[in-house]
Amino acid sequence: MNKSEVLELKRRLKKDACTFTRMCGCYVDGERNRIVKLEETFLNLDEEEFYKYLEIARKALSGVIGNQLLELEFPLEEEAVGGRQHFLSALKSSALKNPDLLERFYDLIIDNYEYAGNYLILIFHDAYDIIIKTKDKNSLDESEEVYEYLLCAICPVSLSKPALGYRSDENRIGARVRDWVVGAPESGFLFPAFTDRSSDIHAVMTYHKNPKEPHTEFMEGALGCVARRTAAEQKQAFQSIVQKAFGGDEEKSTEAFNEIQQELSDFAAGQEPDEDATQKDPARLSADDIGKLMEESDMPKTAAEVIASSYREEFQDETPLLENLMDSKAALAGSKLRQQKDLVKKVAALEEQLGNTKTYDVILRVKPEKEQQIQSQIINGRKCIVIPMEENEHAIVNGRNTTV
Repeated sequence: MNKSEVLELKRRLKKDACTFTRMCGCYVDGERNRIVKLEETFLNLDEEEFYKYLEIARKALSGVIGNQLLELEFPLEEEAVGGRQHFLSALKSSALKNPDLLERFYDLIIDNYEYAGNYLILIFHDAYDIIIKTKDKNSLDESEEVYEYLLCAICPVSLSKPALGYRSDENRIGARVRDWVVGAPESGFLFPAFTDRSSDIHAVMTYHKNPKEPHTEFMEGALGCVARRTAAEQKQAFQSIVQKAFGGDEEKSTEAFNEIQQELSDFAAGQEPDEDATQKDPARLSADDIGKLMEESDMPKTAAEVIASSYREEFQDETPLLENLMDSKAALAGSKLRQQKDLVKKVAALEEQLGNTKTYDVILRVKPEKEQQIQSQIINGRKCIVIPMEENEHAIVNGRNTTV
């Protein structure tokens, strides 16, 4: 799925465009006990509840693809009878009206979702009548396909914060009664994926509010997919590789990471898009690419070799997107560091050229009107400062009068 396909579905999650047929859910406590279940015809909900649930559904389709939104493919065995994909397909076809399938679905989530507190499982059913679009993206009044799907959101439920409020029954200001509040979803999924504006039963789009700590057990246990790392996790792994290469020395590893980020920025700028490339084929940073960058870098050879070999081992299963590893702030810091190092090199080169030549500071004092007349000229092959002076006029050089 790409960004435009996600947005196409999100645009429908509005009061006048929403066509959710049914919503079901299960409230679970911290001990994994079911507290209450709900089954609603979505369009019959009270207006206030309608908007709140719709907001939750929209959140489950929010974020950056590859980070908060991560598409996973089902292994072949999960598409066989008894597999997770086969089960989700049956649940979708039931339009959430089969109690046994719903019970199994709740068990699947509860058994494979690690969360210390209370949470609410919500699942929506929808059938989207896809309108044909021309190449110039104008819509035609014809149906191309009916995309039937499930959208799941798993939301934390926590006690409201203690606060003072007006107690109308006692006509006074007092402590508010704390109640349990449903928060924005922590995890979720869309099945089947909406690829090329069509149903893709071989894939599922997962949602992770915190991409630095996604629920891997949910991806693998509940959905039966091989978990993938988010962009945030890939960047953390890359930074960890650099830290280990410098033995955990934070100062040196941070400096090296910033320099590498600047090199990645240069590398990205030099990438010419392939004529056949599309949004589905963004640039990736291979192990060979990082090895070449390390060879050309100024960092210690041992550290550079460790980074290159560790990168190859860490990302052997999936080559990360280049953009997933880039950090604009670190690249800026690396650019400043590079400028400082270049300046130090230039100064060292000048000092080497000067060698043992002795230099002296010369202080000239001239009248203000003479300042604009000072020039430089080559005299006897040497560059000299020339100050025009009238007859009997004098200047002060290193505190001594000099008369023409």
